[in-house]
Amino acid sequence: MSTTPTPDTLVRNYLAAWNETDPAARRAAVEAAFTPDVRYVDPLADVTGTDGLDALIAGAQQQFPGMEFRAVGDVDRHHDVCRFRWCLGPAGAESLVIGFDVVAVAPDGRIATVHGFLDRVPATL
Repeated sequence: MSTTPTPDTLVRNYLAAWNETDPAARRAAVEAAFTPDVRYVDPLADVTGTDGLDALIAGAQQQFPGMEFRAVGDVDRHHDVCRFRWCLGPAGAESLVIGFDVVAVAPDGRIATVHGFLDRVPATL
């Protein structure tokens, strides 16, 4: 039996990991939301495992200090796959980065793979 969370909860947990700035709390959020062998790939990164993902998130937080990831619109889901839009920017201001991710969910309800796409990025990336 699958323990897959609702699509909204899945995305909320995903973004909580990306927004958590305390290293220990972020690591706990990553381990709660993603499988140990998670693969994350987008145009700028390709990492495997929670160590790699945690390091990637820490790097993004250093590159974009004080900014937060937010969900944009509804989550689209079928079977064990979800896709959703997100944005990154200062709270209450225009987003600097906009993208969408397609995730595959493992039977335990955690994310096993992430395929990210970037729709808008700053020219300096």
